[in-house]
Amino acid sequence: AKRLESYQEMDSEDEDSADCQSGSSTHMSKWQGHNCRAVKKPLNRKSLNQLSGSYPALGREDGAGDVPHSGHVAFSSPIETDVVPDAQLLQKFSQISSHSYQQSEEASSKLSLETMYITDFFLALAICNTVVVSVPNQPRQKMRLSSPGRMPIKSLEEIRQMFQRLSVRRLSSSPLPTAKESSSESPNNFVSKLSIFRTKLALPALDGAAQRAAEPPNTDSPENCQVPQDLDMVNVAAGCEHNSAVSSIKLSHLPKLCYEAESPDEAALVHAARAYKCILQSRTPDQVTVDFAGLGSLTFQLLHILPFDSVRKRMSVVVRHPVSNKVVVYTKGADSVMVDLLRTASEGINNSEMEQKKIKERTQKHLDDYARRGLRTLCIAKKVMSDAEYAEWLKHHFLAETSIDNREELLLESAIRLETELTLLGATGIEDRLQEGVPDTIQALRKAGIKIWMLTGDKRETAVNIAYACKLLEPDDRIFTLKSQSRDACALVMSRILEGIQKNTSGKKKNSQNLGNVSASPSTQAPGFSAGLVIDGRTLEHVLHDSLQNIFLELTEKCRAVVCCRATPLQKSVLVRLVRNKLKAMTLAVGDGANDVSMIQVADTGVGILGQEGMQAVMASDFAISQFRHLRKLLLVHGHWCYTRLTNMVLYFFYKNVAYVNLLFWYQFFCGFSGTSMTDYWILILFNLLFTSVPPIIYGVLDKDVSAEMLMQLPQLYMTSQKSVAYLPSTFWITLLDAFYQSLVCFFVPYFTYYGTDIDIFSFGNPINTAALFIILFHLLIECKSVTWIHTVVVVGSILFYFVFALAFGATCKTHRPPSNPYWIMEKHMTDPVFYLVCLLTTCVALLPRYLLRVLQGTLFPSPVLRAKHLDRLTPEEQREAIKRWKDD
Repeated sequence: AKRLESYQEMDSEDEDSADCQSGSSTHMSKWQGHNCRAVKKPLNRKSLNQLSGSYPALGREDGAGDVPHSGHVAFSSPIETDVVPDAQLLQKFSQISSHSYQQSEEASSKLSLETMYITDFFLALAICNTVVVSVPNQPRQKMRLSSPGRMPIKSLEEIRQMFQRLSVRRLSSSPLPTAKESSSESPNNFVSKLSIFRTKLALPALDGAAQRAAEPPNTDSPENCQVPQDLDMVNVAAGCEHNSAVSSIKLSHLPKLCYEAESPDEAALVHAARAYKCILQSRTPDQVTVDFAGLGSLTFQLLHILPFDSVRKRMSVVVRHPVSNKVVVYTKGADSVMVDLLRTASEGINNSEMEQKKIKERTQKHLDDYARRGLRTLCIAKKVMSDAEYAEWLKHHFLAETSIDNREELLLESAIRLETELTLLGATGIEDRLQEGVPDTIQALRKAGIKIWMLTGDKRETAVNIAYACKLLEPDDRIFTLKSQSRDACALVMSRILEGIQKNTSGKKKNSQNLGNVSASPSTQAPGFSAGLVIDGRTLEHVLHDSLQNIFLELTEKCRAVVCCRATPLQKSVLVRLVRNKLKAMTLAVGDGANDVSMIQVADTGVGILGQEGMQAVMASDFAISQFRHLRKLLLVHGHWCYTRLTNMVLYFFYKNVAYVNLLFWYQFFCGFSGTSMTDYWILILFNLLFTSVPPIIYGVLDKDVSAEMLMQLPQLYMTSQKSVAYLPSTFWITLLDAFYQSLVCFFVPYFTYYGTDIDIFSFGNPINTAALFIILFHLLIECKSVTWIHTVVVVGSILFYFVFALAFGATCKTHRPPSNPYWIMEKHMTDPVFYLVCLLTTCVALLPRYLLRVLQGTLFPSPVLRAKHLDRLTPEEQREAIKRWKDD
């Protein structure tokens, strides 16, 4: 994640109180001989709310418990960070040491395995990610190596070997010691090299005193013979002599750490691990430093990162463990794929495999429980590789990385080859808490006649739970689950579901007919059958086949809601395109993450939610909102206004051009169709360009047929836009006929008024042009649903501008070709009472039918929009009663 701006310190008094978060591993259950219970409170995450918290229960003084309020960063983990850890598990953490950890790897007892699983579980949470550690107002942390003179290297030969390994490390993307080097290294040499990668070397910039305190004491200097009292010495090298042990340095006042994550889930897991004193301290491209309780600060050599993708549905990191010096693969991913990658039990089951079997059973129970509670679940696993196995895999992976053809496919095969024979460590559950107003928004959109589908990558139980929580599915709905392993079975299941829905629909229709005039319940009155369809990603592959698309769409049309779980980004876009092309429906896609970009781009309208998932969805969308509840106003208010404004603008421009151009058409009957005009060409050019251009723009921008409050309270009004009530074919033809009528009145009233007189052509055309201006502008005022002072100013300004221009043009245009000379024509008409009478009579006669039609429509045949507009004029009490009666009807 990129840092967009420097962090800003947040006052502690303004910190929001955060809810609790916790992680659970399957070994955190009651086992025989010990009791490691899982934390009862789930991991929580508030969408679009940035909270910060501290850990007073942990008693830490390194400042890592507080996450400062960041500025505008890409993903600054705006999640709830206050985690209450399990007391018994935390006590076990305090008993873990490097000696006990190394013994747990060598031994196979139940207690030793428990220690190793607990340690590796939280280490995986801390390092199996791409989280970047930073501090306020400073760049990301960099590794600060000690002075070369202080490195505990004994000979020049060791220096030469280190430079050789460094050169190999630069040439290869993943450092790997050779077998010869590995065998020649002694434990003391390993500890010496490990001392280079200490936490003190990865600390951010400190002041001079703190930096000097963090440096190891120089035995040659007598002033450094005393160990500072504020430093805690912790042994991290198991099985080594005391004089080669490495100390872990803890400063009492370290800078606050801030985690920048690509997704809020990654940040939530890092915060959960930190609550159990497994603190991610720093990350560089080559290594990761973790402060682990009992083991001190450990720096893992980061060999590879296999990022998450929608095909594998998991991510992995390959590291070299600083204690065991072994290559370890930590993997986290969806339980649906992780279960198939676990190590299978052999014929002779040992203690470790028996514990793994128990862990699988308990993990599955935890996953089912988390899914029923609507949590987003992940499985955590690891794999220990020998140097020979890693070298063999690295050789093929290097070929895949350097390949030109089919590079992506080769990298995918390499990742799949590595992520096998995994050892399950546990599971996590993160609550993706619904934002405020989501259920109300879903209900309002459904009342507006919008059919809602839920396309998610979560597992089925989680997706269904969230659908119930947001009121997409109701308790009375009958849920049909479509899950098949083959295409033929899928077609058979869909046919049976359709038959069941049709039977229930016909039964309800008969019941409603037998009720007669008796008032029935809403469920009985509904002629259709309230059903919901749930389909998983594997079944979607069969459903999206050409042979099953039609029956699938027929099934979805009969369902109240559709929930597609475990859907990949490609499947989401294909579903949106299928509905758009096959059903000829107007589609809108809403998303907040990179997985939603494809469907947002395919839909007719894309809406991106700016939140924790980043900017990808926002950048690819047509509209951006900050919270899901704003979608209600975007559609019901601005969508309704936009539709009515556009339709009225289109109709008005058709009307204006037909009405004005027909004036020239009627004149052709009296000039032998010579193509001449009764008005000067400058007036004709500027009539649409200046005199009547601004009022339609203001009309299209500011007109509101119904207030925003009424549109929010009555979502049913949105159906008028869906049915194109404002732009029906009959409305279009009536508007054109009205334009013809007004042009006839505007031309022939002045014609019969000046019939038999000796006026010239421009003197005859001037009252026609002036009357046309009044008719067109006043017609706009009749059509306006909300006339403001801006409308009045613009209309009056357009009329004044026309007269000023006509007077100035007539006074300055002295030389002109006869007989069409506009000189002083407007000045003469301004002093003639007949001119005013003609303009007034023409305007009234032309607009009278339109005005009477609107009056009759508003009094005798009011539309739902007019009824809602009338409610705006009532008092609040009368308005509430009227809205209640409206909804009851």
